[in-house]
Amino acid sequence: MAPATPHTSPIDFERIFHPKRIAIVGVSQEGLGFGAGIFVSLRLIGFEGEIFLVNPKGGDLNGEPIHRSVEEIPRAIDFAIIAVAARAVPEVLEACRLKGAAGAEIFSSGFKELGTAEGIALEEEIVRVAARGIRVIGPNCFGIYCPRSGLTVLPGPDLSRETGPVAFSSQSGGMAVDFANAGKSVGLKFSKVVSFGNGCDLRETELLDYFRDDPETGLVAMYIEGIRDGDAFFESLRRTTARKPVIVNKGGLSAAGRRAVQSHTASMGGSREIWQSILRQANAVQVGDMGEMVQACLAFSLLPRRTYHNITVLGGGGALGVAAADLAESFGVQIPAFEPDLAGRIDELLPKPGSSPGNPVDVANPFVPPKTLKAIMRLAAGDPRIDLQIFTSLLHHYKNMAMLTGRPIKAVTPYLELADDIHEVAAETGKPIVVILSNPKSGPDHLDVVDMFVDARRAFIERGIPVFAELRDALRAIGHLNAYYERKS
Repeated sequence: MAPATPHTSPIDFERIFHPKRIAIVGVSQEGLGFGAGIFVSLRLIGFEGEIFLVNPKGGDLNGEPIHRSVEEIPRAIDFAIIAVAARAVPEVLEACRLKGAAGAEIFSSGFKELGTAEGIALEEEIVRVAARGIRVIGPNCFGIYCPRSGLTVLPGPDLSRETGPVAFSSQSGGMAVDFANAGKSVGLKFSKVVSFGNGCDLRETELLDYFRDDPETGLVAMYIEGIRDGDAFFESLRRTTARKPVIVNKGGLSAAGRRAVQSHTASMGGSREIWQSILRQANAVQVGDMGEMVQACLAFSLLPRRTYHNITVLGGGGALGVAAADLAESFGVQIPAFEPDLAGRIDELLPKPGSSPGNPVDVANPFVPPKTLKAIMRLAAGDPRIDLQIFTSLLHHYKNMAMLTGRPIKAVTPYLELADDIHEVAAETGKPIVVILSNPKSGPDHLDVVDMFVDARRAFIERGIPVFAELRDALRAIGHLNAYYERKS
């Protein structure tokens, strides 16, 4: 039998990402398997379309009838979610095609990733069915998260329904779920997240082509283990980065990583040098892990589209200045010293002793009022060389004030006033401000501090102010931003 080849028929992405009728095939009344889990998740996140459940045993789940076959579904469907044993997948997929589905996501594993003759044959049969007119995401995947339609990956009932500019495609289901959750926690908003697993049909290049033209998508992030067609991928990547930033986390660049990739999704990892060269030539942003990818997406989604070479750093502690200068230089960012006149005007606002009006500005006292910080940032922004300001928070010190006064920490910490003031300065001056919320008081004795930091982060993000946990993270993300826009211009 000849190997199956993927087809190139038109893709009805509208019905795939925004389906009105979904079939979930492989729903059990007992336990919470993949089929039942995704049904509950869709209802919890608020999917408003029709859902048809299928299992040969029939019955019902949470009051919803279970059809004994796809053929019993009374109406045509837009999309199918398949969670049955691997050997049953091709037949089920064909039934969903005949029922009108534009696409299907296959949760089931047991295909090419096993490296067995049976698994490879089953995956080739899926490709043959797809070629007859249904597009496939998977197998061995966690599916699609699309906030606007209410589709969600498994498990993902608590993801946001608020749409945003970040699209993410991933060969790893776990990475897709973790990235969506990590992104939500720092204020990222998504257009689409797609876990495509083995990628027997739809995969990185087709999704990249779609995201390039998708009006909801402003930047693209990707986790890649291997690619099917290098030339097609490079051309799509080059065309997309000419319009939108593309951030790539390439897995399997080490010898051990290549072995892990092969057993995970049956992909070939490739050499580190080749990938670095390809991504650089295409002006894609290469990151080393999920954390760095989240941070880069945060910078690209919340900062205006330009370079930021000269910055100010404002915060407390003498070591801050040393660390900031060393880190900034390593990421191609400069912290220029203020002219004497400007430094003198800033010095008049600073508490004494222990403060320093240079750049970085050491405020020394953790309880400097927001109105003073606002005045300092307004002055610093007046330096024509400055492109962006970084404020490093000392909010965790307010735990001491709370203990001394006997009041709750949220009552004594002026994070709301600070968020308003920073937003006002950035809007007035046209120079963005990035906030560092680093919290050394994060153990079980300081849960009130942790809770306050959650609210503080939310306050900044709601005002469009990027928040990073560490100065290094912010500077590295700004370095990625600079590199992309420099090469693009």
